[in-house]
Amino acid sequence: MKLTNRLIGVLGLSCLSPLLWAADVPGSQDLQDVPRLADAHIVDYTVKPDAERIYPMGPIRKISGRLRFDGQVDARGETTAITYELPAGHSATEAFTAAREALQAKDAELLFWCQARDCGESSLWANEVLGNAKLVGSDEQQSYLLLRMAAPERNRLVALYAINRGSRKGYLHVEQLVATTDLGTLLPTPATLQRQLKTTYALDFPTLTQAPDAPWLELISRALKLDTTARLSLSGVNAAAWREALIKSGVRASRLELSDTPAPGLHIELLR
Repeated sequence: MKLTNRLIGVLGLSCLSPLLWAADVPGSQDLQDVPRLADAHIVDYTVKPDAERIYPMGPIRKISGRLRFDGQVDARGETTAITYELPAGHSATEAFTAAREALQAKDAELLFWCQARDCGESSLWANEVLGNAKLVGSDEQQSYLLLRMAAPERNRLVALYAINRGSRKGYLHVEQLVATTDLGTLLPTPATLQRQLKTTYALDFPTLTQAPDAPWLELISRALKLDTTARLSLSGVNAAAWREALIKSGVRASRLELSDTPAPGLHIELLR
């Protein structure tokens, strides 16, 4: 009888322990705009009322002991960092995609998006940028995205980093910064626009309601030249002017069509 009772006790603990392991760290909570993957749990959570952050906008590498990247966003403000461990059978890519789509549904602007080795070394992202060794994994299994929220929250940035580790565990790290000062003009990278176009089949620029603006024209032109075979449709109040400007900047006229589909600002669609 004692052996049976002991066995029942062990079985009871084994049934309860996964629930205990899956508990969120005390005091943690989700960000309102980022959905949690079912059965994921928070393993790290920090809030800093006033912190300075540097968010890379290019692949990172270390040269002579210093981090190097092509561009960056410097900001100071309240930061909230959340790290989710994902349930078995679910990849970090799945959680990353769900978070990205939810933020884009809120009209968040993509500033920098990289995947796999295009990001640089996972160990540098984990330890040097995000400060969490749990996020070290395969360089081929990582994704990073920096977004800026739409008006009236233009001073809010959200960073996503997803990684699958060799242990087959997946993690999604979410960081939000609410800047104390105006972030000013932030332009995405050409490669980010091209990745977004290939993934979502469209680019929306609702604020580009006037004649073509030089910085945006150069940026969009460079992005479209990264794939010289893609055919595109342009719509919006000044779509014809944008088409002519893009042609003058070197994008082939045969790649650009005009559409009468109503759109605020400039809308570019990939024709499949």
